Order: sequence, then structure tokens, then C-alpha cells
Amino acid sequence: MARFPKLAVFDLDYTLWPFWVDTHVDPPFHRSSDGTVLDSRGRTIRLYPDVPEILERLQGLGVPVAAASRTGEIKGANQLLELFGLLRYFVHLEIYPGSKVTHFQRLQQKTGVPFSQMIFFDDEKRNIVDVGKLGTE
Repeated sequence: MARFPKLAVFDLDYTLWPFWVDTHVDPPFHRSSDGTVLDSRGRTIRLYPDVPEILERLQGLGVPVAAASRTGEIKGANQLLELFGLLRYFVHLEIYPGSKVTHFQRLQQKTGVPFSQMIFFDDEKRNIVDVGKLGTE
């Protein structure tokens, strides 16, 4: 049997969706009558296509999922997670500006999961390097 991480942590911007929520789109967000998520200018907002399936798969495998995002647009990021129906997959949300090390220290305190048993998905090398120093893959 394969060994799975005890916590999978995802960045949001350019990891779950193809934009920075604090600069490329305009909150507040809403759902149109046809179910499309739109920003305040009426532009369609989308996830990367495989995101729901990946999160569903992790849930099915019993791997808890958390978010770690440095965005300053906290309300907008949370709103998008809700509108896309993703909140049900996340056991913890660390969404605020600052070092991802702080995000992970708080996740470790909340979950008791050692850094070495977490896996991290992020598009920014600096975050991967910083969190990797904690022992996270």
C-alpha cells in the first residue's frame, strides 16, 4: 500500500486558479444565473481544470487538505473558494500576507502533523525553498 502525506497544502494564486486574486481580477465575485463565477466587471473566473478532481481524489484517499496563501485579498480568496465549491475540501485555511513559513508553523500547530509528513504545492520557487527548509516536500 502506498504511503500518503498526512496533510496536502496548496497555494491559491497560479496553483488553483490562473491569476493573482489581488491584482488580475476585481472582487467582489458572484455566481451568474448559469453558474459561472464572475468578477465585479463581469469577467469569467475559472479554476485550472483538474483542480476539483485532484481535491476530490485527495479527499477520497483520506488526505486532509489546507490552503496557504500570501494574498492581501483575503476576502476575495475566501469568496472564490466558496463560489467554486472548494471549501468542503479544506480543513484549514491560512490566507494572509507574509511568509509561508508562518503559514506552515500555524498549520503544524493546528494539526499536529510534522512538516516532514506534509506536501506543498506552489508556483513560486521562493515559497517552495522557504517551506522546504522546514522539511516539507
